[in-house]
Amino acid sequence: MRIDPRTPVLVGGGQVNERDGGVEPVDLIVRAAREAAEQAGAPTLLEAVDTVNVVGLLSWRYRDPGALVAERIGASPRRTGYTGNGGSTPQVLVNQAASDIAAGRADVVLVAGAEAWRTRMKLRAKGERPDWTTQDESVPKAEIVVPDVPMEAESERRIGLDRPSYVYPLFEQALRISAGRTIAEHVEHIGGLWSAFSEVAATNPHAWTQRAYTAAEVAKPSENNRWIATPYPKFLNSNNMVDQGAALILCSAETAERLGVPRSQWVFPHSGTESHDTDAIAARGALDRSPAIRIGARRALELARIGIDDVAFLDIYSCFPSAVQVAAIELGLDPSGAQRPLTCTGGLTFAGGPWNNYSTHAIATVASRLRESPGAYGLVTANSGYLTKHAFGVYSTEPPAGGFRREDVQAEVDAEPTTPVAEAFDGVAEIESWTVIYGRDGAPEKAFVAARVPGGARTLAIVTDAGDLAELAEAEMAGRSLRVEESGTARLH
Repeated sequence: MRIDPRTPVLVGGGQVNERDGGVEPVDLIVRAAREAAEQAGAPTLLEAVDTVNVVGLLSWRYRDPGALVAERIGASPRRTGYTGNGGSTPQVLVNQAASDIAAGRADVVLVAGAEAWRTRMKLRAKGERPDWTTQDESVPKAEIVVPDVPMEAESERRIGLDRPSYVYPLFEQALRISAGRTIAEHVEHIGGLWSAFSEVAATNPHAWTQRAYTAAEVAKPSENNRWIATPYPKFLNSNNMVDQGAALILCSAETAERLGVPRSQWVFPHSGTESHDTDAIAARGALDRSPAIRIGARRALELARIGIDDVAFLDIYSCFPSAVQVAAIELGLDPSGAQRPLTCTGGLTFAGGPWNNYSTHAIATVASRLRESPGAYGLVTANSGYLTKHAFGVYSTEPPAGGFRREDVQAEVDAEPTTPVAEAFDGVAEIESWTVIYGRDGAPEKAFVAARVPGGARTLAIVTDAGDLAELAEAEMAGRSLRVEESGTARLH
């Protein structure tokens, strides 16, 4: 097949783990970029970079991290970009890069990110700050090429439901109830899922934690696996205590040829889509489903002219077990992971969860697997917020017959049914889902509850009564009555 010279190609993906600490994020990116160029086998590739897009960083603030990276790798880019927060941003950046290359707006694009959160937290514990690069106001801020994911709906803000470790357990309970499992049965189910993820990480040379865990080790609380929020102890949460960087280099086919990148290193983005569910959790049609994943992933596969059964290498975004299961269900796959692996990295608990940048690692890993299996297909799914924003990418070592294709599917997602929200409800509601939040001392602090009010609207509430917390932590609560105050506080009824 003749390849259009503007066809975008992913030619290198570098990944680094800094276990000794002390290396700032932009230098982790530089190391990863150099590894990506070495993988591509083209020594001058970094000098040819004309666009540097950096995934949003949390461990350090730069005005334009892409400019610092460019300076360190010897590039003179026409554009540098930065993103807001959200785990879907790496795949969005790849979709953008492929579109820009195909249209002639860019020729060599570096997509990269890093976190030195482990180092930052160790220093913070000692009352210290790292001596890392600062950019004063003479440096213009980089263009925000992907905005922040919304995570502050009023229905959540008013009760303090303000972080993923509080929200994803609500999705997990909803999945359990839909599946008809008892609490004990579901603990075994998610333990088996995450144990399988750890087995993948144990064989991944770039994983932060290269050890296989049993189902009981990951799903049952212990001295080293304290409760965070039922049903999730620590090992069922993303691990952000890492110092990791990853970088991807994409270029046009003609540039890859000109710079001598061997064809054995070429991985073609075939398609990309993005979509989002409702910003407000309470407005979701169901807490255990995602129309945006179903529609966005289906369309990405259609654009690549394949089905899910044609995908050999799959990496589902894996911040929490519920995120994996919801996506697997929407993809038409077994959510237990028993029929096929749902990750190529080992996931954010074991491979590492460097905040927004996990999917850069996932894309690099999937690309490496594809190079080892020429002609196979890979699919990466990425997620921001509370299963809110999603991005999808299909890849193969074979070029796409119709060129790279990207499509906006949001109009179809927006046509899906949603749930009315009762923000200031006063009365008796029926519990739909719940989670109990624990402090570091192992004691329950509060519980968050999603409940249906008469007429079917959903309200979110907080419970703090000690007796109620004890019941919510141990007993089956689905369908139980809850007395909700207008303020959002509630008691078991």
